[in-house]
Amino acid sequence: MFERTIVPAAAVLLYMSCGSAVPRANENPVPRQDMNVVAAANQFCLDLYARLSEKQENIFFSPYSIWTALAMTYEGARAGTAEQMERTLHAPDDPDMRKTAIKDLLTIINSPDAEYELNTANALWAQHDHGFLREYIAIIEEYYMGRAANLDFKTDAEGARKTINDWVADQTRQKIKDLIPSGALSVLTRLVLTNAIYFKADWQQRFEEAQTTDQPFFTSTGDTVSVPMMTMMNARFPYTETPEVQVLELPYSGDSLAMLVMLPRTRDAQTLEARLDTAHLYAWTRQLSRQEVDVFMPRFKLETKYNLNATLSDMGMAIAFSPRADFSGMNGRGDLFISAVIHQAFVEVNEEGTEAAAATGVMMETVSVRPRIEFRADHPFVFMIRDKRTQAILFMGRVSDPS
Repeated sequence: MFERTIVPAAAVLLYMSCGSAVPRANENPVPRQDMNVVAAANQFCLDLYARLSEKQENIFFSPYSIWTALAMTYEGARAGTAEQMERTLHAPDDPDMRKTAIKDLLTIINSPDAEYELNTANALWAQHDHGFLREYIAIIEEYYMGRAANLDFKTDAEGARKTINDWVADQTRQKIKDLIPSGALSVLTRLVLTNAIYFKADWQQRFEEAQTTDQPFFTSTGDTVSVPMMTMMNARFPYTETPEVQVLELPYSGDSLAMLVMLPRTRDAQTLEARLDTAHLYAWTRQLSRQEVDVFMPRFKLETKYNLNATLSDMGMAIAFSPRADFSGMNGRGDLFISAVIHQAFVEVNEEGTEAAAATGVMMETVSVRPRIEFRADHPFVFMIRDKRTQAILFMGRVSDPS
């Protein structure tokens, strides 16, 4: 398990990544087929969050990044491997619709906007002499807008690691460094699939830094810590509440993106997390209306890193991580399996706005084939005939000349 580094703070969910799959009336609708993919990624988001939230610690990840990296892998899966991945990813089973929708969403996300920065990139890093199917590479290039590049994992795994990590760092404005740790690649590595996402935006209504003061924060373990608490009084934001939760939407400049903050009424988030599903998210976001709210929000920064092998296996795609995996859609053979899925994320929330970045790497190895053993008895040998039940040697001899 790779080390996870977390800076204590409050956990939040980004609406752009993990919110309702259905737009509200004032949001621009997207084609239904695109929404099917969004709904799939959002359900995967909640499934994964449920697993990661089992421990009482900060959580931050990009479900979009993880889902996209795994979706690129899923395009080459076959038979039982594909069935498990389809269920885990909630992937639409119409391949043409799915790929077209993914391309549409990539186009929307990467559309230039003067109000904020939001972009994502995919890349496929292949062992140069492995012979991947051109059809598979074409899918990644056309529908995932992925860059395909050849590397040499066999003779220069460390050089390949540096090339991939440099690409990730460049795509995330140096916020995600060393995604792939030393030792994660080997002479058996044949393919690495990566997704990187970067986001930076100012709040539509900024917090005044002069209003930020140190105030108590009550942690999930029952401790009290002092944190810089941003404050905005008499502000008008989309808001709703139930007896269990308060829901606040903090729009970013341009109003295309927003942070959705769900605050349980009690100091224990477990009750809220138990109700965190697509139906409740849809209901809460539909009920949002602009109201006057006094907002107190901690300023925080989180850095996380996860090895998701065990988590994804438990979520239902265990075959993909075993030598029984079938990714023959990648190379025409059944000799590839996922050796590691690594995700790293960063977020900083302050008075001006939010900066966030994440990257996911899916590493694939070839099944190690043992050298064929040859037993050629073409010279003198000793032999025994024994009773296996009692280990008694019944006969013993030597063959010096069988002729």
